[in-house]
Amino acid sequence: MNADERRLEVLRAIVADYVSNHEPVGSKTLVERHNLGVSSATVRNDMASLEEEGYITQPHTSAGRVPTDKGYRLFVDRLSELKPLSPAERRAIKTFLEGALDLDDVLRRSVRLLAQLTRQVAVVQYPTLTRSTVRHVEVVTITPARLMLVLITNTGRVDQRVLDLGDVVTDETVSQIRHVLNSALSGERLPDASVKVAELPDQAPPELREPMTRISTALIESLVEHPEERLVLGGTANLTRNFADFPGSLRQVLEALEEQVVVLKLLAAVHSPGTITVKIGGENEAEEMRSTSVVSIGYGSDGTLLGGMGVVGPTRMDYPGTMAAVRAVATYVGEILAGR
Repeated sequence: MNADERRLEVLRAIVADYVSNHEPVGSKTLVERHNLGVSSATVRNDMASLEEEGYITQPHTSAGRVPTDKGYRLFVDRLSELKPLSPAERRAIKTFLEGALDLDDVLRRSVRLLAQLTRQVAVVQYPTLTRSTVRHVEVVTITPARLMLVLITNTGRVDQRVLDLGDVVTDETVSQIRHVLNSALSGERLPDASVKVAELPDQAPPELREPMTRISTALIESLVEHPEERLVLGGTANLTRNFADFPGSLRQVLEALEEQVVVLKLLAAVHSPGTITVKIGGENEAEEMRSTSVVSIGYGSDGTLLGGMGVVGPTRMDYPGTMAAVRAVATYVGEILAGR
């Protein structure tokens, strides 16, 4: 092992000890707890080099050292493998998520699961409608002059609208309307579908023009983004425990999480399903989040990105375990939404 590799081993040991014990780490403790295969004098020299290079630092009141943001960054960048979840954990995730009733339930369960597995705050973004496609439009007669429109997307989202037509329509007309809507919209991305819907009244035969005008107005509302549904958060109580030493940061982080734009920005870094992004401390754009690390990932199916999810916690977190949990939950959410 050359000197650089050995120093990286020392850094890994400091990160592991500090994450598990929340106490600054001294050279004597490292030698006792970790099989580094070198003397404490060598470990002291390595720690001095790591400190000089800005990977670890000494809190004022302690003889031990703690990792800096730069130290955590090097640690994460050099992770050769994630701590795999046990088969039992994986089975539990799958069973729990498969029991979900609909999209809302899938996302609520995902957030609860992520918060429990990582003991951090979990965030899941609703599938962005711009990337969703129309799977089917159902038209149901409630009374001869009232219809229910049900728009189902490929992400499992179901949007229902009840519509007063102001005039009686026959079953045959309803069947005609259903056919026109599905011929025009099935498989279309939602932004394109809303353009097509707007054109339908002009293209419809004269006897369908009146109901089609009302239907297209209602459907356009279903096809545009619902900003209030953008994020689901879980496990905020974990913050209180994780930031007990930094009460000032706790308040800032809570406020930033409530400001959904900040979190959406953090999740916007995800570009493709399955790719994990880790933002550590000062790498976070928002000042209020600079005492935290954010581990995020995209979820989706068949290479299509539907949304992002992740966890927010202190920079002192179990990165390999957190990254593995985030990846596992995202994989199952993608599979479940693909199968709906």
